[in-house]
Amino acid sequence: MTEPSLPIAGHHVSWQRRLIRSLIYGRDVDRDAKARARVGLAMLAFAMVYGVIAFKLVMIGAFGDAHEARRGGSTDAVATARPDILDRNGQILATDVKAPSLYAEPRRIIDQDEAVELLTATLPDLDTPEVRERLATKKGFVWLKREITPRQQAEIKKLGIPGVGFFRENKRVYPNGPEVSHLIGLVNIDNQGIAGIEKWLDTNGLADLHRAGFASDRQQEPIELAVDVRVEHALRDELLKAKEKYSAKAASGLVSNVRTGEIVAMVSLPDFDPNNPRQANEPDRINRLTTGVYEMGSTFKTMTLAMALDSGKATLQSTYDARGPLHYGKFTIHDDHPLGRYITLPEVFTYSSNVGAARIALAQGVEAHKAFLKKVGQFDRLRTELPESASPIVPKRWGELNTITIAFGHGIAVAPLQAVMAIDAMVNGGNLIPPTFLKRSEEDALKLAKRVIKKDTSDKIRYLMRLNAEVGTARQADQIAKGYYIGGKTGTSEKVVNGRYAKKQVLNSFTAVLPADNPKYQVLVMLDEPKALPETHGFITSGWNAVPTGGKVIERIAPLLGIEPRFDLPTADRLILGATKTASN
Repeated sequence: MTEPSLPIAGHHVSWQRRLIRSLIYGRDVDRDAKARARVGLAMLAFAMVYGVIAFKLVMIGAFGDAHEARRGGSTDAVATARPDILDRNGQILATDVKAPSLYAEPRRIIDQDEAVELLTATLPDLDTPEVRERLATKKGFVWLKREITPRQQAEIKKLGIPGVGFFRENKRVYPNGPEVSHLIGLVNIDNQGIAGIEKWLDTNGLADLHRAGFASDRQQEPIELAVDVRVEHALRDELLKAKEKYSAKAASGLVSNVRTGEIVAMVSLPDFDPNNPRQANEPDRINRLTTGVYEMGSTFKTMTLAMALDSGKATLQSTYDARGPLHYGKFTIHDDHPLGRYITLPEVFTYSSNVGAARIALAQGVEAHKAFLKKVGQFDRLRTELPESASPIVPKRWGELNTITIAFGHGIAVAPLQAVMAIDAMVNGGNLIPPTFLKRSEEDALKLAKRVIKKDTSDKIRYLMRLNAEVGTARQADQIAKGYYIGGKTGTSEKVVNGRYAKKQVLNSFTAVLPADNPKYQVLVMLDEPKALPETHGFITSGWNAVPTGGKVIERIAPLLGIEPRFDLPTADRLILGATKTASN
Protein backbone atom coordinates (compact mmCIF):
# COMPACT_ATOMS: atom_id res chain seq x y z
CA MET A 1 0.00 0.00 0.00
CA THR A 2 1.53 3.26 -1.06
CA GLU A 3 1.57 6.37 1.17
CA PRO A 4 -0.29 9.42 -0.06
CA SER A 5 2.00 11.88 -1.69
CA LEU A 6 2.58 15.26 0.00
CA PRO A 7 1.76 18.35 -1.94
CA ILE A 8 4.73 19.78 -3.70
CA ALA A 9 5.71 23.17 -2.34
CA GLY A 10 4.21 25.93 -4.37
CA HIS A 11 1.52 23.80 -6.13
CA HIS A 12 -1.22 23.82 -3.45
CA VAL A 13 -0.51 27.18 -1.75
CA SER A 14 -2.68 30.15 -2.73
CA TRP A 15 -1.10 33.12 -4.38
CA GLN A 16 -2.11 35.39 -1.46
CA ARG A 17 -0.12 33.31 1.06
CA ARG A 18 2.84 33.20 -1.32
CA LEU A 19 2.74 37.01 -1.57
CA ILE A 20 2.64 37.48 2.23
CA ARG A 21 5.53 35.03 2.74
CA SER A 22 7.50 36.77 0.06
CA LEU A 23 6.97 40.18 1.69
CA ILE A 24 7.85 38.95 5.19
CA TYR A 25 10.67 36.48 4.53
CA GLY A 26 11.82 37.11 0.99
CA ARG A 27 11.95 34.55 -1.83
CA ASP A 28 14.92 32.43 -0.83
CA VAL A 29 14.87 32.34 2.98
CA ASP A 30 15.37 29.09 4.83
CA ARG A 31 13.33 27.80 7.76
CA ASP A 32 15.87 28.93 10.38
CA ALA A 33 15.45 32.51 9.26
CA LYS A 34 11.68 32.14 9.45
CA ALA A 35 11.92 30.80 13.00
CA ARG A 36 14.17 33.60 14.13
CA ALA A 37 11.77 36.15 12.67
CA ARG A 38 8.83 34.59 14.49
CA VAL A 39 10.69 34.56 17.81
CA GLY A 40 11.67 38.23 17.33
CA LEU A 41 8.07 39.15 16.61
CA ALA A 42 6.90 37.35 19.78
CA MET A 43 9.57 39.11 21.86
CA LEU A 44 8.48 42.48 20.50
CA ALA A 45 4.85 41.77 21.41
CA PHE A 46 5.76 40.73 24.94
CA ALA A 47 7.97 43.78 25.34
CA MET A 48 5.09 46.05 24.37
CA VAL A 49 2.73 44.36 26.85
CA TYR A 50 5.21 44.63 29.70
CA GLY A 51 5.95 48.22 28.73
CA VAL A 52 2.28 49.16 29.10
CA ILE A 53 2.15 47.39 32.49
CA ALA A 54 5.30 49.17 33.68
CA PHE A 55 3.93 52.54 32.55
CA LYS A 56 0.70 51.89 34.44
CA LEU A 57 2.63 51.01 37.62
CA VAL A 58 4.68 54.20 37.36
CA MET A 59 1.52 56.28 36.95
CA ILE A 60 -0.08 54.63 39.98
CA GLY A 61 3.06 55.27 42.03
CA ALA A 62 3.20 58.92 41.00
CA PHE A 63 -0.46 59.92 41.10
CA GLY A 64 -2.22 57.19 43.06
CA ASP A 65 -4.86 54.85 41.78
CA ALA A 66 -7.31 57.14 40.04
CA HIS A 67 -9.85 54.39 39.40
CA GLU A 68 -11.95 55.18 42.43
CA ALA A 69 -11.57 58.88 41.84
CA ARG A 70 -12.89 58.51 38.30
CA ARG A 71 -15.83 56.53 39.51
CA GLY A 72 -16.58 59.11 42.16
CA GLY A 73 -16.07 61.98 39.75
CA SER A 74 -19.07 60.91 37.73
CA THR A 75 -21.37 61.59 40.66
CA ASP A 76 -19.54 63.34 43.52
CA ALA A 77 -16.28 65.23 43.87
CA VAL A 78 -13.32 63.58 45.60
CA ALA A 79 -11.41 65.61 48.20
CA THR A 80 -8.26 67.02 46.62
CA ALA A 81 -4.80 67.40 48.12
CA ARG A 82 -3.65 70.82 49.34
CA PRO A 83 -0.26 72.22 50.35
CA ASP A 84 0.60 72.80 54.00
CA ILE A 85 0.21 76.36 55.29
CA LEU A 86 2.98 77.51 57.65
CA ASP A 87 3.54 80.56 59.81
CA ARG A 88 6.66 82.68 59.35
CA ASN A 89 8.63 80.37 61.68
CA GLY A 90 7.60 77.12 60.00
CA GLN A 91 4.78 76.17 62.40
CA ILE A 92 2.01 74.21 60.66
CA LEU A 93 -1.28 76.12 60.51
CA ALA A 94 -3.11 73.82 58.07
CA THR A 95 -2.28 70.38 56.70
CA ASP A 96 -3.87 67.35 55.05
CA VAL A 97 -4.44 63.97 56.66
CA LYS A 98 -5.94 60.85 55.12
CA ALA A 99 -9.45 59.98 56.30
CA PRO A 100 -11.71 57.12 55.10
CA SER A 101 -14.99 57.94 53.38
CA LEU A 102 -17.83 55.47 52.84
CA TYR A 103 -19.22 54.83 49.36
CA ALA A 104 -21.50 52.31 47.69
CA GLU A 105 -21.94 50.79 44.25
CA PRO A 106 -25.75 50.42 44.02
CA ARG A 107 -25.56 47.95 41.11
CA ARG A 108 -23.73 45.48 43.35
CA ILE A 109 -26.04 45.80 46.37
CA ILE A 110 -27.82 42.45 46.81
CA ASP A 111 -30.35 43.37 49.50
CA GLN A 112 -30.98 47.12 49.64
CA ASP A 113 -33.18 47.04 52.78
CA GLU A 114 -30.66 44.99 54.73
CA ALA A 115 -27.81 47.29 53.68
CA VAL A 116 -29.75 50.37 54.80
CA GLU A 117 -30.64 48.77 58.15
CA LEU A 118 -27.07 47.67 58.90
CA LEU A 119 -25.45 50.96 57.85
CA THR A 120 -27.84 53.22 59.77
CA ALA A 121 -27.46 51.05 62.87
CA THR A 122 -23.68 51.47 62.71
CA LEU A 123 -23.80 55.17 61.73
CA PRO A 124 -26.85 56.61 63.52
CA ASP A 125 -26.32 60.08 62.05
CA LEU A 126 -27.01 58.79 58.53
CA ASP A 127 -30.30 59.98 57.04
CA THR A 128 -32.20 56.74 56.39
CA PRO A 129 -34.45 58.03 53.54
CA GLU A 130 -31.45 59.64 51.83
CA VAL A 131 -29.36 56.44 52.07
CA ARG A 132 -32.26 54.39 50.73
CA GLU A 133 -32.72 56.82 47.85
CA ARG A 134 -29.01 56.71 46.97
CA LEU A 135 -28.87 52.91 47.01
CA ALA A 136 -31.97 52.70 44.82
CA THR A 137 -30.25 54.46 41.92
CA LYS A 138 -28.59 52.69 38.99
CA LYS A 139 -25.37 54.63 39.40
CA GLY A 140 -22.04 52.91 39.66
CA PHE A 141 -20.86 55.06 42.58
CA VAL A 142 -22.48 57.14 45.34
CA TRP A 143 -21.13 58.67 48.55
CA LEU A 144 -22.80 57.52 51.77
CA LYS A 145 -20.74 59.44 54.34
CA ARG A 146 -17.59 61.52 54.02
CA GLU A 147 -14.80 61.45 56.60
CA ILE A 148 -15.74 58.61 58.92
CA THR A 149 -13.53 57.49 61.83
CA PRO A 150 -11.21 54.45 61.65
CA ARG A 151 -13.39 52.73 64.28
CA GLN A 152 -16.51 53.25 62.15
CA GLN A 153 -14.61 51.91 59.16
CA ALA A 154 -13.66 48.75 61.08
CA GLU A 155 -17.25 48.18 62.25
CA ILE A 156 -18.65 48.53 58.72
CA LYS A 157 -16.02 46.14 57.36
CA LYS A 158 -17.23 43.48 59.81
CA LEU A 159 -20.72 43.76 58.31
CA GLY A 160 -19.43 42.43 54.99
CA ILE A 161 -21.99 44.22 52.84
CA PRO A 162 -21.31 43.62 49.11
CA GLY A 163 -21.06 46.82 47.09
CA VAL A 164 -19.97 48.97 50.05
CA GLY A 165 -16.39 50.21 50.23
CA PHE A 166 -14.03 52.88 51.47
CA PHE A 167 -11.96 55.55 49.79
CA ARG A 168 -9.12 57.34 51.59
CA GLU A 169 -9.54 61.07 51.00
CA ASN A 170 -7.59 64.15 51.99
CA LYS A 171 -9.05 65.88 55.02
CA ARG A 172 -7.93 69.37 56.05
CA VAL A 173 -7.03 69.84 59.72
CA TYR A 174 -6.07 73.00 61.62
CA PRO A 175 -3.82 72.24 64.63
CA ASN A 176 -4.31 75.71 66.15
CA GLY A 177 -8.09 75.60 66.03
CA PRO A 178 -9.68 79.09 66.09
CA GLU A 179 -6.45 81.05 66.68
CA VAL A 180 -5.87 81.89 63.02
CA SER A 181 -9.34 81.10 61.70
CA HIS A 182 -10.15 84.41 60.00
CA LEU A 183 -6.75 84.50 58.34
CA ILE A 184 -6.53 80.86 57.22
CA GLY A 185 -10.22 80.48 56.37
CA LEU A 186 -11.53 76.97 55.76
CA VAL A 187 -12.39 74.33 53.15
CA ASN A 188 -15.56 72.46 52.23
CA ILE A 189 -16.15 68.70 52.35
CA ASP A 190 -14.29 68.30 49.05
CA ASN A 191 -11.19 70.04 50.48
CA GLN A 192 -11.77 73.11 48.33
CA GLY A 193 -11.04 76.53 49.83
CA ILE A 194 -14.13 78.63 50.56
CA ALA A 195 -12.67 81.45 52.68
CA GLY A 196 -9.43 83.15 53.70
CA ILE A 197 -6.03 82.01 52.50
CA GLU A 198 -7.54 78.61 51.66
CA LYS A 199 -9.78 80.26 49.04
CA TRP A 200 -6.88 82.38 47.79
CA LEU A 201 -4.95 79.17 47.13
CA ASP A 202 -7.72 77.86 44.87
CA THR A 203 -8.17 81.12 43.01
CA ASN A 204 -4.42 81.21 42.32
CA GLY A 205 -4.22 78.01 40.32
CA LEU A 206 -4.50 75.12 42.77
CA ALA A 207 -7.92 74.09 41.45
CA ASP A 208 -6.60 74.20 37.87
CA LEU A 209 -3.64 72.01 38.83
CA HIS A 210 -5.97 69.44 40.35
CA ARG A 211 -8.18 69.35 37.28
CA ALA A 212 -5.12 68.76 35.14
CA GLY A 213 -3.84 66.04 37.48
CA PHE A 214 -0.63 67.87 38.40
CA ALA A 215 -1.15 68.56 42.11
CA SER A 216 -0.32 65.38 43.98
CA ASP A 217 0.74 65.48 47.63
CA ARG A 218 4.43 65.21 46.80
CA GLN A 219 4.44 67.99 44.24
CA GLN A 220 3.21 70.88 46.38
CA GLU A 221 5.45 73.31 48.23
CA PRO A 222 4.21 74.69 51.59
CA ILE A 223 2.76 78.20 51.70
CA GLU A 224 4.64 80.47 54.13
CA LEU A 225 2.60 83.26 55.70
CA ALA A 226 3.76 86.43 57.42
CA VAL A 227 1.80 85.60 60.58
CA ASP A 228 3.69 84.64 63.74
CA VAL A 229 1.50 82.16 65.63
CA ARG A 230 3.13 83.14 68.95
CA VAL A 231 2.15 86.79 68.47
CA GLU A 232 -1.27 85.67 67.25
CA HIS A 233 -1.84 83.68 70.43
CA ALA A 234 -0.84 86.57 72.72
CA LEU A 235 -3.01 89.07 70.82
CA ARG A 236 -6.03 86.76 70.87
CA ASP A 237 -5.59 85.97 74.55
CA GLU A 238 -5.56 89.64 75.56
CA LEU A 239 -8.52 90.44 73.34
CA LEU A 240 -10.53 87.58 74.86
CA LYS A 241 -9.79 88.93 78.33
CA ALA A 242 -10.75 92.49 77.33
CA LYS A 243 -13.95 91.36 75.62
CA GLU A 244 -15.01 89.56 78.78
CA LYS A 245 -13.86 92.27 81.20
CA TYR A 246 -15.62 95.14 79.43
CA SER A 247 -18.60 93.01 78.27
CA ALA A 248 -17.86 94.07 74.69
CA LYS A 249 -19.95 92.88 71.79
CA ALA A 250 -16.79 92.08 69.80
CA ALA A 251 -13.04 92.62 69.89
CA SER A 252 -10.45 92.66 67.14
CA GLY A 253 -6.85 93.56 66.55
CA LEU A 254 -3.86 93.19 64.31
CA VAL A 255 -0.11 93.65 64.23
CA SER A 256 1.54 94.92 61.06
CA ASN A 257 5.14 95.42 60.05
CA VAL A 258 5.27 99.10 59.06
CA ARG A 259 8.32 98.55 56.84
CA THR A 260 7.07 95.61 54.79
CA GLY A 261 3.28 95.72 55.06
CA GLU A 262 3.26 92.17 56.45
CA ILE A 263 0.38 91.26 58.76
CA VAL A 264 2.09 89.49 61.64
CA ALA A 265 -1.13 88.80 63.59
CA MET A 266 -4.84 89.29 63.01
CA VAL A 267 -7.70 88.41 65.38
CA SER A 268 -11.42 89.08 65.13
CA LEU A 269 -13.68 87.90 67.97
CA PRO A 270 -15.99 86.06 67.98
CA ASP A 271 -14.00 83.72 65.76
CA PHE A 272 -14.63 80.08 64.82
CA ASP A 273 -12.90 76.72 64.71
CA PRO A 274 -12.20 75.81 61.07
CA ASN A 275 -12.26 72.15 62.14
CA ASN A 276 -15.98 72.77 62.82
CA PRO A 277 -17.10 74.66 59.68
CA ARG A 278 -20.69 75.20 60.86
CA GLN A 279 -19.53 77.93 63.24
CA ALA A 280 -18.23 80.02 60.35
CA ASN A 281 -21.78 80.58 59.04
CA GLU A 282 -22.90 82.50 62.12
CA PRO A 283 -23.30 86.20 61.18
CA ASP A 284 -21.46 87.62 64.20
CA ARG A 285 -18.27 85.72 63.31
CA ILE A 286 -17.28 87.86 60.32
CA ASN A 287 -13.75 89.17 59.94
CA ARG A 288 -14.25 92.71 61.19
CA LEU A 289 -10.80 93.84 60.06
CA THR A 290 -11.28 93.25 56.32
CA THR A 291 -14.99 92.55 55.76
CA GLY A 292 -16.42 95.16 58.12
CA VAL A 293 -16.23 98.91 57.49
CA TYR A 294 -16.38 101.37 60.38
CA GLU A 295 -16.06 105.01 61.27
CA MET A 296 -12.62 104.88 62.88
CA GLY A 297 -12.97 107.96 65.06
CA SER A 298 -10.02 110.05 66.17
CA THR A 299 -7.38 107.70 64.76
CA PHE A 300 -8.22 109.56 61.51
CA LYS A 301 -6.77 112.73 63.06
CA THR A 302 -3.35 111.22 62.35
CA MET A 303 -4.08 111.58 58.63
CA THR A 304 -5.68 115.01 59.06
CA LEU A 305 -2.60 116.44 60.77
CA ALA A 306 -0.21 114.69 58.37
CA MET A 307 -2.08 116.31 55.46
CA ALA A 308 -1.70 119.76 57.00
CA LEU A 309 1.97 119.35 57.89
CA ASP A 310 2.85 117.87 54.50
CA SER A 311 1.17 120.73 52.64
CA GLY A 312 3.36 123.30 54.42
CA LYS A 313 0.27 125.26 55.47
CA ALA A 314 0.71 124.13 59.07
CA THR A 315 3.63 123.61 61.43
CA LEU A 316 4.02 122.25 64.93
CA GLN A 317 3.72 125.85 66.15
CA SER A 318 0.41 126.56 64.39
CA THR A 319 -2.53 127.43 66.65
CA TYR A 320 -6.28 126.90 66.26
CA ASP A 321 -9.33 128.44 67.88
CA ALA A 322 -10.78 125.97 70.39
CA ARG A 323 -12.38 128.54 72.72
CA GLY A 324 -15.78 126.97 72.14
CA PRO A 325 -17.74 124.62 69.92
CA LEU A 326 -17.56 124.92 66.13
CA HIS A 327 -20.93 125.83 64.58
CA TYR A 328 -21.74 124.92 61.01
CA GLY A 329 -25.33 125.57 60.00
CA LYS A 330 -27.55 123.63 62.38
CA PHE A 331 -24.65 121.38 63.43
CA THR A 332 -22.36 121.93 66.40
CA ILE A 333 -18.99 120.26 66.90
CA HIS A 334 -17.87 119.80 70.53
CA ASP A 335 -14.70 118.67 72.26
CA ASP A 336 -14.93 115.98 74.94
CA HIS A 337 -12.49 117.95 77.09
CA PRO A 338 -12.74 121.58 75.95
CA LEU A 339 -9.78 123.80 76.84
CA GLY A 340 -11.53 127.10 76.12
CA ARG A 341 -8.55 128.69 74.37
CA TYR A 342 -6.38 128.63 71.27
CA ILE A 343 -4.46 125.38 71.11
CA THR A 344 -1.35 124.32 69.20
CA LEU A 345 -1.28 121.59 66.58
CA PRO A 346 0.38 119.10 69.00
CA GLU A 347 -2.37 119.88 71.54
CA VAL A 348 -5.01 119.08 68.91
CA PHE A 349 -3.45 115.62 68.80
CA THR A 350 -2.78 114.99 72.48
CA TYR A 351 -6.14 116.34 73.67
CA SER A 352 -7.87 114.77 70.65
CA SER A 353 -9.69 117.98 69.82
CA ASN A 354 -12.49 117.56 67.28
CA VAL A 355 -12.78 121.34 66.92
CA GLY A 356 -9.07 121.70 66.25
CA ALA A 357 -9.01 118.84 63.71
CA ALA A 358 -12.02 120.31 61.90
CA ARG A 359 -10.37 123.74 61.64
CA ILE A 360 -7.15 122.16 60.35
CA ALA A 361 -9.06 120.31 57.60
CA LEU A 362 -11.11 123.37 56.65
CA ALA A 363 -7.88 125.35 56.25
CA GLN A 364 -6.73 122.79 53.68
CA GLY A 365 -9.96 122.90 51.68
CA VAL A 366 -12.43 120.23 50.60
CA GLU A 367 -10.64 119.18 47.40
CA ALA A 368 -7.24 118.93 49.08
CA HIS A 369 -8.79 116.83 51.85
CA LYS A 370 -10.41 114.45 49.36
CA ALA A 371 -7.22 114.19 47.31
CA PHE A 372 -5.10 113.35 50.34
CA LEU A 373 -7.40 110.59 51.63
CA LYS A 374 -7.61 109.09 48.15
CA LYS A 375 -3.81 109.19 47.89
CA VAL A 376 -3.44 107.23 51.14
CA GLY A 377 -5.88 104.54 49.97
CA GLN A 378 -9.05 105.36 51.91
CA PHE A 379 -11.44 105.64 48.95
CA ASP A 380 -10.89 102.31 47.19
CA ARG A 381 -11.60 98.73 48.18
CA LEU A 382 -8.45 97.23 49.69
CA ARG A 383 -7.30 94.10 47.88
CA THR A 384 -5.14 91.53 49.68
CA GLU A 385 -4.74 87.76 49.55
CA LEU A 386 -7.92 87.44 51.62
CA PRO A 387 -10.91 87.33 49.25
CA GLU A 388 -13.17 88.78 51.95
CA SER A 389 -13.01 92.57 51.75
CA ALA A 390 -15.45 95.45 51.69
CA SER A 391 -15.53 98.77 49.88
CA PRO A 392 -15.34 101.94 52.02
CA ILE A 393 -18.44 104.05 52.44
CA VAL A 394 -17.58 107.53 51.15
CA PRO A 395 -19.99 110.49 50.87
CA LYS A 396 -21.38 110.87 47.36
CA ARG A 397 -21.59 114.63 47.77
CA TRP A 398 -18.66 115.94 49.74
CA GLY A 399 -18.97 119.45 51.12
CA GLU A 400 -17.43 121.41 53.96
CA LEU A 401 -19.55 119.63 56.56
CA ASN A 402 -18.16 116.29 55.37
CA THR A 403 -14.62 117.61 55.65
CA ILE A 404 -15.36 118.81 59.19
CA THR A 405 -16.64 115.43 60.44
CA ILE A 406 -14.23 113.24 58.47
CA ALA A 407 -11.34 115.25 59.94
CA PHE A 408 -12.01 113.45 63.24
CA GLY A 409 -13.12 110.11 61.77
CA HIS A 410 -16.90 110.42 61.38
CA GLY A 411 -18.81 110.38 58.10
CA ILE A 412 -16.51 107.90 56.31
CA ALA A 413 -16.34 104.16 56.98
CA VAL A 414 -13.33 102.05 56.01
CA ALA A 415 -12.00 98.59 56.74
CA PRO A 416 -9.70 98.77 59.79
CA LEU A 417 -6.87 97.18 57.79
CA GLN A 418 -7.25 100.05 55.33
CA ALA A 419 -6.69 102.62 58.07
CA VAL A 420 -3.71 100.63 59.38
CA MET A 421 -2.12 100.75 55.91
CA ALA A 422 -2.37 104.55 55.87
CA ILE A 423 -0.99 105.00 59.40
CA ASP A 424 1.90 102.67 58.53
CA ALA A 425 2.79 105.19 55.83
CA MET A 426 2.49 108.08 58.27
CA VAL A 427 5.26 106.63 60.50
CA ASN A 428 7.53 104.59 58.19
CA GLY A 429 8.99 107.57 56.34
CA GLY A 430 6.03 108.25 54.07
CA ASN A 431 5.72 105.05 51.98
CA LEU A 432 2.26 103.58 51.34
CA ILE A 433 2.81 99.81 51.16
CA PRO A 434 0.01 97.38 50.21
CA PRO A 435 -0.63 94.96 53.12
CA THR A 436 0.16 91.29 52.61
CA PHE A 437 -0.45 88.07 54.52
CA LEU A 438 2.55 86.41 52.83
CA LYS A 439 6.19 86.81 53.83
CA ARG A 440 7.83 89.81 52.18
CA SER A 441 11.25 91.46 52.46
CA GLU A 442 11.81 95.19 52.93
CA GLU A 443 13.42 95.31 49.48
CA ASP A 444 10.36 93.79 47.83
CA ALA A 445 8.07 96.10 49.83
CA LEU A 446 9.90 99.21 48.63
CA LYS A 447 9.36 98.11 45.03
CA LEU A 448 5.61 98.24 45.65
CA ALA A 449 5.64 101.38 47.81
CA LYS A 450 4.25 104.75 46.81
CA ARG A 451 5.47 107.88 48.57
CA VAL A 452 2.51 109.80 49.97
CA ILE A 453 4.13 112.22 52.47
CA LYS A 454 7.61 113.63 52.97
CA LYS A 455 10.00 111.99 55.41
CA ASP A 456 10.05 115.20 57.48
CA THR A 457 6.27 114.96 57.85
CA SER A 458 6.58 111.33 58.96
CA ASP A 459 9.11 112.35 61.61
CA LYS A 460 6.67 114.90 63.00
CA ILE A 461 3.83 112.37 63.11
CA ARG A 462 6.06 109.98 65.07
CA TYR A 463 6.79 112.82 67.47
CA LEU A 464 3.08 113.53 67.92
CA MET A 465 2.28 109.88 68.56
CA ARG A 466 5.06 109.57 71.13
CA LEU A 467 4.01 112.84 72.76
CA ASN A 468 0.49 111.42 73.07
CA ALA A 469 1.89 108.44 74.98
CA GLU A 470 3.84 110.75 77.28
CA VAL A 471 1.17 113.32 78.14
CA GLY A 472 -1.96 112.52 76.13
CA THR A 473 -4.69 109.88 75.77
CA ALA A 474 -2.26 106.96 75.31
CA ARG A 475 -0.54 107.33 78.69
CA GLN A 476 -1.95 104.12 80.19
CA ALA A 477 -0.44 101.99 77.44
CA ASP A 478 2.98 103.59 77.92
CA GLN A 479 2.82 102.92 81.67
CA ILE A 480 1.94 99.24 81.11
CA ALA A 481 4.45 98.59 78.33
CA LYS A 482 7.35 100.37 80.01
CA GLY A 483 10.59 100.62 78.08
CA TYR A 484 9.17 100.01 74.59
CA TYR A 485 8.88 103.73 73.76
CA ILE A 486 5.50 103.42 72.11
CA GLY A 487 3.53 106.12 70.35
CA GLY A 488 -0.21 105.99 69.89
CA LYS A 489 -3.55 107.51 69.00
CA THR A 490 -6.96 106.75 70.44
CA GLY A 491 -10.31 106.74 68.70
CA THR A 492 -13.87 106.66 70.04
CA SER A 493 -16.64 106.72 67.46
CA GLU A 494 -20.31 106.76 68.28
CA LYS A 495 -22.23 104.08 66.39
CA VAL A 496 -25.18 104.92 64.18
CA VAL A 497 -28.41 103.42 65.57
CA ASN A 498 -31.69 104.04 63.74
CA GLY A 499 -30.08 106.82 61.74
CA ARG A 500 -28.70 108.69 64.75
CA TYR A 501 -25.43 108.60 66.67
CA ALA A 502 -25.80 106.76 69.99
CA LYS A 503 -23.60 108.16 72.76
CA LYS A 504 -23.70 104.95 74.82
CA GLN A 505 -22.84 102.63 71.95
CA VAL A 506 -19.30 103.24 70.77
CA LEU A 507 -16.58 101.57 68.76
CA ASN A 508 -13.22 102.16 70.44
CA SER A 509 -9.84 101.85 68.78
CA PHE A 510 -6.24 102.33 69.77
CA THR A 511 -3.37 102.29 67.31
CA ALA A 512 0.21 102.18 68.62
CA VAL A 513 3.63 102.13 66.97
CA LEU A 514 6.79 100.77 68.51
CA PRO A 515 9.39 101.95 69.03
CA ALA A 516 8.26 105.48 68.19
CA ASP A 517 11.76 106.76 67.34
CA ASN A 518 12.28 104.04 64.72
CA PRO A 519 8.97 102.20 64.17
CA LYS A 520 8.92 98.55 63.22
CA TYR A 521 5.38 97.51 64.12
CA GLN A 522 1.91 98.95 64.47
CA VAL A 523 -0.64 97.43 66.85
CA LEU A 524 -4.38 98.04 66.45
CA VAL A 525 -6.90 97.13 69.16
CA MET A 526 -10.66 97.58 68.70
CA LEU A 527 -13.50 97.01 71.20
CA ASP A 528 -17.11 97.11 70.04
CA GLU A 529 -19.59 98.53 72.58
CA PRO A 530 -17.51 98.15 75.77
CA LYS A 531 -19.33 98.80 79.04
CA ALA A 532 -18.29 101.11 81.86
CA LEU A 533 -16.72 99.68 85.02
CA PRO A 534 -16.13 101.17 88.47
CA GLU A 535 -12.42 101.41 87.66
CA THR A 536 -13.24 103.42 84.50
CA HIS A 537 -15.30 105.86 86.59
CA GLY A 538 -18.28 105.40 84.29
CA PHE A 539 -16.35 106.29 81.12
CA ILE A 540 -16.50 104.12 78.00
CA THR A 541 -14.04 106.02 75.80
CA SER A 542 -10.98 104.38 74.28
CA GLY A 543 -8.47 105.63 76.83
CA TRP A 544 -10.18 103.58 79.56
CA ASN A 545 -10.37 100.19 77.79
CA ALA A 546 -8.72 99.90 74.36
CA VAL A 547 -5.56 101.71 75.52
CA PRO A 548 -4.78 99.48 78.54
CA THR A 549 -5.60 96.44 76.40
CA GLY A 550 -3.13 97.65 73.80
CA GLY A 551 -0.49 98.16 76.48
CA LYS A 552 -0.90 94.57 77.69
CA VAL A 553 -0.67 93.28 74.13
CA ILE A 554 2.56 95.21 73.50
CA GLU A 555 4.06 94.06 76.81
CA ARG A 556 3.60 90.43 75.69
CA ILE A 557 4.46 90.60 71.99
CA ALA A 558 7.41 93.02 71.95
CA PRO A 559 9.91 90.38 73.23
CA LEU A 560 8.53 87.90 70.66
CA LEU A 561 9.16 90.45 67.91
CA GLY A 562 12.76 90.96 69.02
CA ILE A 563 12.24 94.44 70.51
CA GLU A 564 14.21 95.02 73.70
CA PRO A 565 13.05 97.45 76.38
CA ARG A 566 15.02 100.68 76.83
CA PHE A 567 14.81 102.82 79.92
CA ASP A 568 15.65 106.41 80.84
CA LEU A 569 15.17 107.61 77.26
CA PRO A 570 14.79 111.34 76.45
CA THR A 571 11.36 112.82 75.80
CA ALA A 572 9.89 112.89 72.30
CA ASP A 573 10.99 116.44 71.51
CA ARG A 574 14.62 115.57 72.31
CA LEU A 575 14.85 112.03 70.92
CA ILE A 576 12.70 112.34 67.81
CA LEU A 577 12.62 116.02 66.91
CA GLY A 578 16.22 116.44 68.05
CA ALA A 579 17.38 113.62 65.79
CA THR A 580 15.31 115.04 62.93
CA LYS A 581 16.85 118.50 63.24
CA THR A 582 20.34 116.99 63.41
CA ALA A 583 19.71 114.94 60.28
CA SER A 584 18.38 117.97 58.37
CA ASN A 585 21.37 120.17 59.32
